[in-house]
Amino acid sequence: MTSPVSFGALRTFVEIGRQGSIKRAAQELNVTPGAVSQQIKALEARFGVQLLERGNREVKLSAHGLRLFGEVAPAFTQIDAAVQLLDDRRPGPRSLVVSTTPSLAACWLAPRIGRFTAQHPDIEIQIETSVQLADMTGGAVDVAIRHGSGNYPGLNAALLFIPQLVAVASPSLLIDGPLSHPADCLRYPLLQDRDRADWPTWFELHGVKPTRNARKGPSYADDALLIQGVIAGQGLAIVRDVYAALALDAGSIVLALDAPVPTSAGYFVVVQPGRMTVPKIAAFRRWILSEASVGIKPT
Repeated sequence: MTSPVSFGALRTFVEIGRQGSIKRAAQELNVTPGAVSQQIKALEARFGVQLLERGNREVKLSAHGLRLFGEVAPAFTQIDAAVQLLDDRRPGPRSLVVSTTPSLAACWLAPRIGRFTAQHPDIEIQIETSVQLADMTGGAVDVAIRHGSGNYPGLNAALLFIPQLVAVASPSLLIDGPLSHPADCLRYPLLQDRDRADWPTWFELHGVKPTRNARKGPSYADDALLIQGVIAGQGLAIVRDVYAALALDAGSIVLALDAPVPTSAGYFVVVQPGRMTVPKIAAFRRWILSEASVGIKPT
């Protein structure tokens, strides 16, 4: 008689397929990597085939593993959704996990989130930050806010706003007031984004041929850090207006000159289609779309 397949081992296998990593799957399941490996070995022994291809730093599904994942993962997604739906509707406080980028969280979302909690005191907000779009298939993330084209297959994406690139400076650096021409920025120290691309792009769109200095200067991983450098008087920076709005409103930074440049990508609120009617998700989605519609400055 064939031994039954362990439900727990299948769950572990699906999580590895979702995460692409034994370590991350273990973290998601709240077990040790060793326990995950043992579950997979037992599953491979049960089927008599190799399910994973193990490299030095990564784990990939084998051909047999891909076939099994394609068959069983949708079932676990349905189970997770059903459990999450019941969990969402239980009495008492409800937790809502929102994933976004570090800069948007610090410069735009955090100053506003108090208004949502005032309207919905029964919903406990948990903000998580990451550069990449979070995995939303398992229900660990309820809502994501991301910068991009809005093309997120299998997910519902609604546009919040399209930012503009603006040149900003500390008031102490521009003691004579705003600059007259974009080329005037080259007379000052320039702070750079991670790729050192924003200043050259901004100059070219204003018809200014960028010099070598356009790519020189300290670089920062995100706009929130760039703005802190500007506040400290380290130099001028190109940042997205949505990130600069709070500091501009407070007067800790100023526009170096009024010459914004539109960007090609927008910010989108992203939700699984099957969970859009979950009350806590629907409430947050309505609220954030309303916040975005009134402009980039907090009120």
